[in-house]
Order: sequence, then C-alpha cells, then structure tokens
Amino acid sequence: MAALSIARSSCGLFNGLRTSFRSLAQVKHGAVVAALPQSSSQRDCRWYSVSNLSVKERIEKKRKAALLGGGQKRIDAQHKKGKLTARERVELLLDPESFVESDMFLEHRCSDFGMEQDKNKFPGDSVVTGRGRINGRLVYVFSQFIWSSLISNIMFFGAMTVGAPVIGLNDSGGARIQEGVESLAGYADIFLRNVLASGVVPQISLIMGPCAGGAVYSPALTDFTFMVKDTSYLFITGPDVVKSVTNEDVTQEELGGAKTHTTVSGVAHRAFENDVEALLNLREFFNFLPLSNQDPAPIRECHDPNDRLVPALDTIVPFESTKAYDMLDIVHAIVDERDFFEIMPNYAKNIVVGFARMNGRTVGIVGNQPKVASGCLDINSSVKGARFVRFCDAFNIPIITFVDVPGFLPGTAQEYGGIIRHGAKLLYAFAEATVPKITVITRKAYGGAYDVMSSKHLRGDVNYAWPTAEVAVMGAKGAVQIIFRGKENQAEAEAEYVDKFANPFPAAVRGFVDDIIEPSTTRKKICRDLEVLASKKQVNPWKKHANIPL
Repeated sequence: MAALSIARSSCGLFNGLRTSFRSLAQVKHGAVVAALPQSSSQRDCRWYSVSNLSVKERIEKKRKAALLGGGQKRIDAQHKKGKLTARERVELLLDPESFVESDMFLEHRCSDFGMEQDKNKFPGDSVVTGRGRINGRLVYVFSQFIWSSLISNIMFFGAMTVGAPVIGLNDSGGARIQEGVESLAGYADIFLRNVLASGVVPQISLIMGPCAGGAVYSPALTDFTFMVKDTSYLFITGPDVVKSVTNEDVTQEELGGAKTHTTVSGVAHRAFENDVEALLNLREFFNFLPLSNQDPAPIRECHDPNDRLVPALDTIVPFESTKAYDMLDIVHAIVDERDFFEIMPNYAKNIVVGFARMNGRTVGIVGNQPKVASGCLDINSSVKGARFVRFCDAFNIPIITFVDVPGFLPGTAQEYGGIIRHGAKLLYAFAEATVPKITVITRKAYGGAYDVMSSKHLRGDVNYAWPTAEVAVMGAKGAVQIIFRGKENQAEAEAEYVDKFANPFPAAVRGFVDDIIEPSTTRKKICRDLEVLASKKQVNPWKKHANIPL
C-alpha cells in the first residue's frame, strides 16, 4: 500500500524516493547540472513539462528548417532559374499527400574547413528522401539539391526490400570537397546499390540540374536517364578543366547538355522542356513499368478492341523495295489508342524502341526504321536495341519486333568501331530473353541481321511475315552480281532470284515463320498470342552470370 501511495503522488513522480536521490546529479538537455533544491511536487511537474516542450520546439524548428531547404533566398534563386526546388519536384511527381519522408533530421558529419558551422548544415543533408505513390503504385524517391550519401540507404534498404522502383531527381555539382575520401566512399556505396538493384527493381534518373564528376556514374548505372533542356548537364569534367587539359573551348551545353546526350552520346534517353513537363512525363512513363522483377507486366483496362482491324496497314509498305516508309506509322496503328512512349527517339534513329500496350498489357516495341539508313543495323542502334531488350527481359515485359532490315551497315568506320562486337550485343539480348517474343517481318530480312532481329532461331515464340516480306541472304541485285558474275542475261537471273527468294515462302515452308498474315490483322493476331503466352515459362541454364560481349 505504501508503494501504491507513492505512485499516486502528484504528477506521477516518485516523490518518496526524492530524498534518496537528492545528492545525485540530474541530466537536463543532455548536460549534467546540480541537483534541484527541495520544492513542491508542482515544481517537479513543471520541470518535466518545460523539458518536454523544449524538445518539441527543437523538433519543430528542425522540421521547418528542413522544409525550407537551403533557405528562402536559395528557393527564390532556384525559381528565378525556372527550376523547382527539391521538395516541389517530389510533390509534383507523387500523388497528393502520399509522400512519407525519411531521415529528415540527418546532417553531415564533416568538421573541416568550417563545415561544422550551423550555416553549413542542412537537415536531411541536402537531399529529400522517402517513399510515395504514383497513380497509387509504390515508389521510392530521392531529390537532391546537393550530393549526399544518404541516398544509399533509401535506395537499397527500402526499395529492394519491398520491391519498388527507385526514382532519383538529380541536381548536384558533385561531392563535397571538404569531406575528402569520405565523399568518395559515399559515391562507391551508391554505385554498389545501383548495381545490386539492377534487374531487381526499375531505376530511373531524372537530371534536373548539374551532375558532374563522380556523381554522373549513378545515373549511368540506372535503367533510364532523362534530362531537362537548358538546365541540366552531365559531364565528368567541366569546360574549365577541358580547356586546361586539351585546350578545347566548349560550353556546358555543348559538353554535357541534354541535346548532346540525347543525340550524340546516347547517355540520356529523352529530354523535356522544363521541370514540370519532365515530371509529368515521368509519371506517365512509370505507368508502363512493373514494380519489380517479381511482378508481371502491368495490365490496365483497355477500351481499344483487341480484334480491331487496321486496313491502312495493307498498303503502308511501298511496292518498290527501295522506297522508305515510317515504322512509327505501323507501331501507332497497332498499339492501344496509338499510345507509344518512345525511348531515345533522337539517337540511333535507324531503330525504334519504346513502350506501348496491347489489350491493356505493357509491351516493349523494337523495330527497324526504313526512313533512316534504310533501317540498317549499326553500332549505335545495336547497343540501343540490346539494352532495351535486356530491360524488358529483366522485368517480364513481352517484346514485339517489327523487322525491315537490309543488313548491317558496311564501311570502315563501322568495322573499326567494332560493329562485330556491338552487333553481337543485340543478338545476345534477343537470344537470352525468356519473355514472350513476337516478331513481324514487314519487308526485308536480309543476312545476319535477319537472324539478329528476334528470329525463330533465337527462340522467337511467334514469327509472322507480311506478304511483302523478303527473307534472304541478301538483296536480289547484289546476290545476282555474285552468283552470275561475268555472265550475260543478269536481268533474267535477277528476276529468277526475286521469284525464288524475294518473298516469304522460302522461310514459311521451312517453318522459320509461323504464318503469312494480312497486315490489317496484325493487332488481332498479336493480342491473341500475348494472351496465350502470358503463362510462358522458360529458364536458361544455370550460370553465375553470362559474358555478354561488352
């Protein structure tokens, strides 16, 4: 009963024990202070209340500082550049009120060169990290305004554990020089997480400002890299260093701007006009992707009939085999609601890759583009196609291939550049893929390029040919010049060769194509095949990993 009466004393404090502990020091806000003099229980109650209130005030102060980022002046400066702040970007990307932030109070631990001063510390360590939802689907996100190693935690321990994509909104000038080797270790930690997460969850980088030095390798390791025109840059060394080392005069835009990386280097997959357009397009793009390698390709309600005929396709391929047409016209006509999200539209234009839907199901589209270099495969198009095919295979996305390829691009530039090795990448990617693979030969399928483009010989599930298809070792004119070299009546020989090989029958009678179909029925056929192949199970022989010809 005595103990009970103590417990019932004012404010729930152990007043009966105060005498015994009066000589001990007490801790207030982490500092040891002298023992309090005797007072009423009301004073004890007030002491605890003030202490708790102070902690709450500190929490609120830190939270407000975190929400302000680098401060109002820096926010205003960011807006003057036509750019959003790190938090504004996250809010626009994610569904309203879905963002759950983590590590808001984390700060850097650098104490050299004045970095220990409060003015050089920002709650969250200059990066906003957390999770949220895009159209109701889980995603992990980080948004930078200075590089930080905090990204590593959110990307690996969160996303990979639950199986959700990672989106990085990059805006960083590189590592803090003041941190020395610790910043390099932070880089390596992130690179390792990128590699471990590759093929497990989709990783997307959106470059929304400068991204220089070692920081560029994290986006390079992700699956897709998008940029914002005029405000985003990717380069290892800036223009000043380039000038001092090579004596080249080059601007930031020329060296690492969006145009350079989407048309010349192939580092970035698409570029957008401004932050808002980029984030809205990223939301649209996200809808095509599964959450992880354990999920099937996303399916959504479709209002476009799966048995819809497309009569325009019956006349889309010109009668003259040397005349070009646009493969994108075929793609748009066949996919659901003409909705096609093209990847790398301005790089290696002789091949078209991107995401679409067939009867509501996400599919990857690969097609030769006769409008550019007659659809020939070269070094850049082979690498572009191979990387896309491997992504689709890693994340259970069926691949539909449209073939009109006269072969690999000849010439010393291609041979010296390693077309054999690079072309083998595309062959390897198609052969390795175990997802459903449907191929449609629209016109030319010549030589080794025929084999490479998801042929029956590379485990294609369903291979169709249009009546205009030609499956042969090479074009009739070149073949006749070799076979009948030095002989007369080459015109007659060419006509004979065309009659024998410049049509789909030689491949069909040997089982290399499953059917010769009317072009207008292509959508209907593909939708039905995808429904059947949805339960496809195919496994490659066990190996630690394969050795793709990099």
